[in-house]
Amino acid sequence: MPIVAQSTETTDWVSRFADEVIEESERRAPGKPVVVASGLSPSGPIHLGNLREVMTPHLVADEIRRRGYQVRHLISWDDYDRYRKVPAGVPGVDESWAEHIGKPLTSVPAPKGSTHANWAEHFKAAMIESLGELGVEFDGISQTAQYTSGVYREQILHAIKHRGDIDAILDQYRTKKAPAKKQQGQKPVDEAELEAAEGSGAAAEDDGSSASAGYFPYKPYCGNCEKDLTTVTSYDDDSTELTYACTACGFSETVRLSEFNRGKLVWKVDWPMRWAHEGVVFEPSGVDHSSPGSSFQVGGQIVGIFGGKQPIGPMYAFVGISGMAKMSSSKGGVPTPADALEIMEPQLLRWLYARRRPNQSFKVAFDQEIQRLYDEWDRLDAKVADGSVLPADAAAHSRAVRTAAGELPRTARPLPYRTLASVADITAGHEDQALRILSELDPEQPLTSLDEVRPRYDKAEAWINTHVPAEQRTIVRDEPDAELLKSLDEASRQSLRLLLDGLAEHWSLDGLTHLVYGVPKVQAGFSADATPKELPPEIKTAQRSFFALLYHLLVGRDTGPRLPTLLLAVGQERVRALLGE
Repeated sequence: MPIVAQSTETTDWVSRFADEVIEESERRAPGKPVVVASGLSPSGPIHLGNLREVMTPHLVADEIRRRGYQVRHLISWDDYDRYRKVPAGVPGVDESWAEHIGKPLTSVPAPKGSTHANWAEHFKAAMIESLGELGVEFDGISQTAQYTSGVYREQILHAIKHRGDIDAILDQYRTKKAPAKKQQGQKPVDEAELEAAEGSGAAAEDDGSSASAGYFPYKPYCGNCEKDLTTVTSYDDDSTELTYACTACGFSETVRLSEFNRGKLVWKVDWPMRWAHEGVVFEPSGVDHSSPGSSFQVGGQIVGIFGGKQPIGPMYAFVGISGMAKMSSSKGGVPTPADALEIMEPQLLRWLYARRRPNQSFKVAFDQEIQRLYDEWDRLDAKVADGSVLPADAAAHSRAVRTAAGELPRTARPLPYRTLASVADITAGHEDQALRILSELDPEQPLTSLDEVRPRYDKAEAWINTHVPAEQRTIVRDEPDAELLKSLDEASRQSLRLLLDGLAEHWSLDGLTHLVYGVPKVQAGFSADATPKELPPEIKTAQRSFFALLYHLLVGRDTGPRLPTLLLAVGQERVRALLGE
């Protein structure tokens, strides 16, 4: 008997879906493991939009596991799909790969320099590694293996036997056209969205209606050129003899379908067949599936032909990147989970997918926004620690930091990401210098090794090195700016003297923060401890001017890393020299 623990996280979307899925699974297959599913096509880099196809059922499956139920999270690798086009921007790939268009993805060579057996395995490997880092537990199913080993033979023959019924369902939608004007509140399905649909196998495919032998929901791969540019010319239901001709190379042959394993059902039939075959109870789908005649909508009718039921599951919205449009894998250069995990800890990436309902879009930050995002995460962490967190936020945090199998590895001393990024920027790879600066942040608890702030420090350093433009990098002056120092008025000179006089006493992150904000207050006749409510608005203007002066004297720019961090990084002796002492 499962341990049906009453969830305390009833306010979050994951728990609500878990309740529905458990109830539906008990109705359909009582006593059997709950089956949730995802589908990924390794037709190119599997991007962060595709990751939502996995994270949505993963989070629901993990909640069900936490309640003591057995769950199977299937990931169908659609590696037997046709190679549709050469994706742009993939290293080691040129236009010569166009000769493979029409072949199964597992029959296409991997990019040059890859150690993997074929195109599909190359892109699957990167995703599998990322899913491991994210703590996603799943059962992978290769559709190449399923089809070529004959696992689906009975389902294929059944589909062909009932091809008239399938054709009638599909025919309800063939003459329907999308409305010329979108309804209020409805998003248009643009090119980026259509391309993103490739990641879940929903690419616009031939539904089988073009076969010269009448409707046929099956496409053989050519026995000569391996491409799917084939037309079924005849089929005998009794003997299962099928004849096809290849329009690419002219090859033709007759095979016995009851013994033939080199072809696949067309997508709109293949997907519902798998729902029935695997007993899938929960599977999300992209917003493109909400349109008339979509794979999910049509599949809901076709699945009955195979004796199954359509899974429940939400429509999920698209994922963007800070400063970029919706992601499209065909455009090249689209960030993948591996790219995100290079600059952020797995907990943060999990949190982005857990805290938003599937139908809410969100962005993954690769620009300066990542620092604000980490600040928000650290504040949430602190609220969880002191018990002041709201229930829904607590649920999202719990799903980010742990799975049913246990807690994900985390940074022992999670110092602010923006501080670590600033230190990595200033020290330019010199770990001894980085350790010196970080050990001075909190003199009462000095850092003794960079390992204490890893992996967060490494992620921040990778972000600085790969996503911060060269013109925004911090280069500390070698010599004082004598001309600027000479031109300063008395008020500016006094502000520098106040800062220099307090350096030794305030040499820590908190101390220097108090000092740099306090100098303009003291100059204006207020206490350095005065709060913003006690100060006139002009103080903020004075602070900004003072900060700009310090940046110019230290790094020759108007802005830079947070001043307390910068001062610690430069070192007290060098700061005094650059500020003209």
